Amino acid sequence: MAVRIDEMDRKILSELQQDAARSLDEIAAAVGSSKTPVWNRIRKLRTAGVIGPQVVRLDAEALGFEACFFVLIRTSEHEPEWQRRFLQALQDRPEVQEAHRLAGDIDYILKVRVKNARAYDAFYQALISEVRVHNVTALLSMEEIKSTLALPL
Repeated sequence: MAVRIDEMDRKILSELQQDAARSLDEIAAAVGSSKTPVWNRIRKLRTAGVIGPQVVRLDAEALGFEACFFVLIRTSEHEPEWQRRFLQALQDRPEVQEAHRLAGDIDYILKVRVKNARAYDAFYQALISEVRVHNVTALLSMEEIKSTLALPL
């Protein structure tokens, strides 16, 4: 279902991206509207799939997940069965926060969040025991400078 997004929708979406737990009254006040029209727009945007599931962002370091690795994967295998097994292996591992198939020299990049280097090694060993890869390069993030899920509306 295609949905037209107008300026008011964009304002509402911007407010929701900042903090979706705010009350409907607060969001309505921030966008200069009343509660019922804002609620109707939010419902329309959810129904259209513009707004997905609402989740809580946890502080990884506060929970002991101090290591973030970006894993670059090159493979010489591109058959459907290998891809199915690889994608399933990624889905089965909660350490993988993001996975992207790339254009260029690197085939895939993963964002992997673990407690420490030993936990990364366990993840790595499990992954390569399930699927063949040609080359794996792991880059440890020393500092997260910016992280957002917000779109530039």
